[in-house]
Amino acid sequence: MPPALIALALGGFGIGLTEFVIMGLLPDVARDFRVSIPVAGYLISSYALGVVVGALLLTAAVTHLRRKPVLMGLLVLFIVGNLVSAMAPSYGLMMLGRVIASLCHGAFFGIGAVAAAALVVPNKRAGAVATMFAGLTLANVLGVPFGTFIGQHSFRRASHSPCSTPQTSTGGSAHAGFEVSRRRG
Repeated sequence: MPPALIALALGGFGIGLTEFVIMGLLPDVARDFRVSIPVAGYLISSYALGVVVGALLLTAAVTHLRRKPVLMGLLVLFIVGNLVSAMAPSYGLMMLGRVIASLCHGAFFGIGAVAAAALVVPNKRAGAVATMFAGLTLANVLGVPFGTFIGQHSFRRASHSPCSTPQTSTGGSAHAGFEVSRRRG
């Protein structure tokens, strides 16, 4: 399996974790920021809105560029958003961090699926795309419960910092993996 494919799956894991872990932490977030639980729920809605906007605008803006630098840039944007969320002293900054992180979501999965398919021979392309999306699945099955546990038993910000960790490692492995794949073919 190409290292870049593993990197794409890790990226999917981090994005999925960021999107969904907040649901289990809404009462804690509401308490931390002194807002109601329904108002804290806007952090979920704002992320979803950012996914829609980012998928349309970012994908359209970068389709003519090389995939590797685009994916790396999307991951940097994602890390920045998670760091803003993790360190947010106010509800408004938490919202801003979630929106920043969400902008890359749709573009990452769209461009990542094309990149995953290009990493393997034609008869393995569907499996490569499935492998990339397995990161999202694993985020929901394993990452979200674990992230919720961390957030509920330590503090809310701890659940956002691990969301950036897969992206940080993904950046390095994606760089290495895409370089190896490019040399092969």
